[in-house]
Amino acid sequence: MKLATFRAPGDTVPHLGGVVGDAIVALHPALAAAQHAAGEPDTAKQQIPATMLGLLGAGEAAMVAAARALAFAARPGSVALRRPLAEVALEAPLIPGKILGVGRNYADHVKEVGGPTLSAPRIFLKPSSSVCGPGTAVRIPPAAPKPDWEVELGVVIGRAAREVPETRALEYVAGYTVLNDLTDRALQFDHPVGMTSFGKGLDGFCPMGPFLVTADEVGEPWQLRLTCHLNGELVQQGNTRDLIFSVAALIAWLSRFVTLLPGDVIATGTPAGVGHFRQPPRYLKPGDRLRLEVEKVGVLEHGIA
Repeated sequence: MKLATFRAPGDTVPHLGGVVGDAIVALHPALAAAQHAAGEPDTAKQQIPATMLGLLGAGEAAMVAAARALAFAARPGSVALRRPLAEVALEAPLIPGKILGVGRNYADHVKEVGGPTLSAPRIFLKPSSSVCGPGTAVRIPPAAPKPDWEVELGVVIGRAAREVPETRALEYVAGYTVLNDLTDRALQFDHPVGMTSFGKGLDGFCPMGPFLVTADEVGEPWQLRLTCHLNGELVQQGNTRDLIFSVAALIAWLSRFVTLLPGDVIATGTPAGVGHFRQPPRYLKPGDRLRLEVEKVGVLEHGIA
């Protein structure tokens, strides 16, 4: 499934939905329609929580109900349940409880940064206030003069994980999303005391989306192509086969120290091609447009203000 959080024109609150072709389907009405057609009572709001975070926390039964809703909406006679994606505004699929970022996790990025390959993951945190959705124009504060881009595969946790063995780690993945780990390199590198998490945690510095694509649809994430285009120019391309620490390895390692909860996101690292390590360095500026893509997961586009 491709799940989304969206608003239709005039909506005061977002809705939880899923994608059928080039259309969006609100899950509650679709499940209610499926139940009505089957002669069942309407329990859609009891079976499917109102938010993505709630859906993930509700477990397998809620995901099965969401799949039933989308299957019913995909029927030829259910056109009224589908609305063109172009008519709605997609938001970030979810606001995670925590975002755990991984630094220097692609060999080519380690090479461009310099220094040895790490023997354990290098972890930083991004706050939930850094999350924004597709199409956002991220405002760069005047005090952050070196904003940079990082296309990443985001791993969304589906159930509580504590001390999980690597061989079972993928069982805890709900799905995947695309994110841009925006970073102010001045805070990260120029400050007297390096402030990596802060430089990556400014308001809006985690554009995410457009969808949460469930793990069964993506398959095992061993060979997914990533690209980032800046104003139409290809600036990054990589593949998850080149991850130093795989998705499964990251879940196993992180869960040794913290409990991963439904809706938590792991930002798995970025390949080479970021702006700071170019000669000369290149930073984002107002009016820039970014297009970030992860194979089988989606395309995230946003601007810089």
